[in-house]
Amino acid sequence: MGKFLKTETGIEGLVVIEPTVFGDARGYFMETYNERDFAEIGITTKFVQDNQSCSKKGVLRGLHFQLNFPQSKLVRVVNGCVYDVAVDLRINSSTFGKYYGVILSAENKKQFFIPKGFAHGFLVLSDVAEFVYKCDDFYHPNDEGGLIWNDPDIVIDWPFTEAGGKENLIFSEKDQKWPSLQKLFDGE
Repeated sequence: MGKFLKTETGIEGLVVIEPTVFGDARGYFMETYNERDFAEIGITTKFVQDNQSCSKKGVLRGLHFQLNFPQSKLVRVVNGCVYDVAVDLRINSSTFGKYYGVILSAENKKQFFIPKGFAHGFLVLSDVAEFVYKCDDFYHPNDEGGLIWNDPDIVIDWPFTEAGGKENLIFSEKDQKWPSLQKLFDGE
């Protein structure tokens, strides 16, 4: 048995990964990434950058993507809990416009592999969450794109109650102004 369990999401390339955790009375140990073991489960992405963010309860970040320099990401939570979402933006995909969401937490230690061609975002469900992710391309600040978090055609089932209620959501200014999927692809 490999060190990582891969669970398919129903959207090609988008997978949830669970590491093998070795625990005893002292605590635990786990590998969060191993190039050889990831290749065994079909992920051969070469990562070039690691990022970390910290957000408080009710923060909704996203849905973000890079326009001309798309990134694959391997995301996880090292403290707290988030609802993590990826939306398929690959025009020729049979699941274009579909999303998948998963709870990522320090407790469940799950990771989410998001290939190129997806918008990504998350909602913080715990008092504080520290979110870490690997990227396979460098961040280009002038290449940002996004979708509005409440797109009426995607209809993401965000767990607002666990985040303190929809009325208490916290956004960046830009995350409130992204277009819908329809406007993005119709060029409006």
